[in-house]
Amino acid sequence: MRMARLGVLLDQSEAERRWMYGLNVFAYYIEEILAHAGIPFERVEDISEVESGAFDILIAGLVKDDTVSTSVLWNYVEQGGELVSFASLNALATRLGCIWSERASVGYASFGPYYDKAESIRYLQASPWQPIAAANAYLQEEVGELHRGEQAGAVIGAALQRFQIGDGYFDRWAVDIPATIVGFQQGSSPVLEDGVPALDGSAPINEGILKADDRIEMDWEHDRLYTKTGNPYFAYPYADLWRELFIGRLLRKAVDHGLTLPFVGFWPDGVEHVATISHDSDGNVADDALATLAILEELKIQSTWCMIEPGYSKAMYDQIKQAGHELALHYNALDLDNGVWGSEEFDRQLSFFRQAAAIDRVTSNKNHLTRFEGWGELFEWCEVNAVESDQTRGPSKKGNVGFLFGTCHPYFPVAWSNDRNRIYDVLEIGFLTQDLDLASYWSDSSVIVPFLEAVSKVEGVAHFLVHQAHIGTQETVRNSFRQIVAEARRRGYAIWTAKEINDWERARRKIRITDSKDMKAALELGMPLTAHAVIWNPVADSYAPRAWETMETRYGVRCLKQLLSVTGNVDVK
Repeated sequence: MRMARLGVLLDQSEAERRWMYGLNVFAYYIEEILAHAGIPFERVEDISEVESGAFDILIAGLVKDDTVSTSVLWNYVEQGGELVSFASLNALATRLGCIWSERASVGYASFGPYYDKAESIRYLQASPWQPIAAANAYLQEEVGELHRGEQAGAVIGAALQRFQIGDGYFDRWAVDIPATIVGFQQGSSPVLEDGVPALDGSAPINEGILKADDRIEMDWEHDRLYTKTGNPYFAYPYADLWRELFIGRLLRKAVDHGLTLPFVGFWPDGVEHVATISHDSDGNVADDALATLAILEELKIQSTWCMIEPGYSKAMYDQIKQAGHELALHYNALDLDNGVWGSEEFDRQLSFFRQAAAIDRVTSNKNHLTRFEGWGELFEWCEVNAVESDQTRGPSKKGNVGFLFGTCHPYFPVAWSNDRNRIYDVLEIGFLTQDLDLASYWSDSSVIVPFLEAVSKVEGVAHFLVHQAHIGTQETVRNSFRQIVAEARRRGYAIWTAKEINDWERARRKIRITDSKDMKAALELGMPLTAHAVIWNPVADSYAPRAWETMETRYGVRCLKQLLSVTGNVDVK
């Protein structure tokens, strides 16, 4: 099986035209989705490059929706190409015997047996097509249904349609998957004012403090479940589910064409999912720090300590470092603490922390109270200061714990149109909840198992925040902390610091898959690895593995397992 050549069409002239009018081009996020999945691809910036027919699969991320451009794409497919698009290419609708029916801003997609990880998946932007006649010569397959507004809303079209044009095929997702993922992860607009609170009083986010959760795209009624003790939580990592649907379909279609599309696994060999624990040092009480060190030693784990000014003594910092824990920044922009939201203040607090803790490199940051404004300013400040990872995107209230940003995976966020929708060089690692069993202030430990089980289904990161102050003073919090670790270990979680997650994610993304021969990917190692990476090589269902080959299912596709050592050697035993 030859490796498929995958192209992503992002027409530069069309992007410039949209940026001129201040419009976002979140189609660029397709590249982040593919990079996170470890799939090799090539960017195509001019529609004329498609005419060479060099690509086996082409994702039409951004293209001018006119006769000239769509004719080029039609010819590409007709000659045997595999074309994929998201809620676009409406100029082709009539030619394919369909009518572009309506735009839908929000709703739910149901996939039945095609995808069994959720009964319905929330979408944020869709543009379905309806076949004009019952008999359509081009339409080969329809997958899933789009419901308007809510899970039981009116059906407005198929979630995915597959058309045959000549010798090739066109997969059209009615949902704008890249824009939907961005919307869940970062909100649909900058944070400029308070968000809308939950009507049941469980999440009063409109308290006059601008925070990350003032812009979420979840529905208080339709996207929360309740634990056995009655605690509400956002239950569905929708962004991760859309990623899986798209990637799984992409791999399957490559295999159907007799090709393979190898990709890099999320975690090292032997690791399926990761848990991480962070602490925010609010109050900076030395006894609380000692209590935290003691329970971490008891549990035999390392964690990430986010330090707020003025922090601890040098002797305490030395103890934390000697125990192998990560020291991180807890940037404070809270007005009540005389904090300021701005780059100069971020720089000042970071400089103070580096000097006080006697460390040169600060990898991670989490903002105090999840304080957040605007869109990407925080990520810019992190970039300038070489802070490679952020943890600010998490819940600030009891009623919005869970997957309120639709993901449990580390990801690189995208800029707004004023910065040309570039990808920030900052890895976001959001958290699921703060201190559990803290009287009635936060949720209780009944959320632990649902969170861990949901994260494990998508191979993500289960990030729990536990404050030193509550570890030091509340036995209930210490016990819930012990339960988090015990339940995570019972389910095979590796427990890493935020720095370890950041360093691994960056290293695995530097692995370059250049070719595939005899069911093995040809690889180049961009930077040293700390553990063996896994390369998955998709194969047909009929493939009979040889005695020395290991086969597993990934994204619903059978894959051969290949190992890459820390030095770049393959077939590690």
